[in-house]
Amino acid sequence: MKVIGYHAPGAIDREDALLDLELPIPRPAGRDILVRVKAVSVNPVDLKVRASAQPAEGEAKILGFDASGIVEAIGSEVEHYRVGDEVFYAGDLTRPGSYSELQLVDERIVGLKPRSLDWGAAAALPLTSITAWELLFDRLKVARDPADRRAPCS
Repeated sequence: MKVIGYHAPGAIDREDALLDLELPIPRPAGRDILVRVKAVSVNPVDLKVRASAQPAEGEAKILGFDASGIVEAIGSEVEHYRVGDEVFYAGDLTRPGSYSELQLVDERIVGLKPRSLDWGAAAALPLTSITAWELLFDRLKVARDPADRRAPCS
């Protein structure tokens, strides 16, 4: 599968800052879903990771967090998603990022893509929505309606 990554951390203006690479298609296991990425967004954290995160010896670091796409395969312990579901998510700093054709994501950090949003709009939401939530409810302590029994985003 095609991915965008790098082999050594450094400035984004380096000749080898972003490389087109080919990697094997990952296989989902456990709670992982394999998502065919349809859209990604670029966040300031991507630049910070690019500047400082060292890939494991002999491997490439794949950038990207927010994405939207279609579930292509699921691990044996997946409970909430099926092949063909349209999803969106903010990825995990400890795993390969969303700048790839396919990405493994733990189902517990994924949501169904709102039908009213196209792929790009859905990919633009995860980290910005989490940031807004934390600002309103964690930092500013905006009161929530006690009748609202829905679980908070985490």
